[in-house]
Amino acid sequence: MKILLVEDNQQVAQFVRKGLTEAGHAVDHADNGRDGLFMASSEVYDALILDRMLPGGVDGLGIIEALRRTGNKTPILILSALADVDERIRGLKAGGDDYLTKPFAFGELEARLMALTRRGQNSGQETALKVGDLTLDILSRKAMRGGKTISFKPREYKLLEYLMRHAGQVVTRTMLLENVWDYHFDPQTNVIDVHISNLRQKIDAGFDKPLLHTVRGAGYRLSENA
Repeated sequence: MKILLVEDNQQVAQFVRKGLTEAGHAVDHADNGRDGLFMASSEVYDALILDRMLPGGVDGLGIIEALRRTGNKTPILILSALADVDERIRGLKAGGDDYLTKPFAFGELEARLMALTRRGQNSGQETALKVGDLTLDILSRKAMRGGKTISFKPREYKLLEYLMRHAGQVVTRTMLLENVWDYHFDPQTNVIDVHISNLRQKIDAGFDKPLLHTVRGAGYRLSENA
């Protein structure tokens, strides 16, 4: 999933982002309400995690209300130290879909996100990606090709999801490093080559038509056309 985290506490943000990234999710982070609202309004996310109290002139409830007024139905999990029942009610009435109080267990946070995403199936939210005869279920993180179910390690899943979201396009190594590994520089390792090789074995080996292509000198392309 692609998730936006709006949290001004750097320790909490680092904890949540690290856990979600290790679980195979793509995470963008804003540390104030102004930037959070801009990102939530200009990008498409599978879910939002919002702190209630934020700097930047817009708090968590302000973000929620602004998004709902424009018809944005992205599932929103409110994350807050305000544990009073009345505060939770305010958050849900403003348009939040769930409310988790601090401190929290990461496992519960991830479980609540998955539950919110499952509910999104009934609202037309995208839950599957397809390239040729390869289908990726975003919720189960499993793929199906030729009647064969394919499971992935977290990083393999994240790599395949990114390639499928950019199907038909040439994806460069820099794009993969920044969006799959969160590196903003080339660490001079063969990490991409290793994972591309492993991914090919899972989605192409044994099939007549390969889907994952190397574009020499440019990067990679996932397409049913060579």
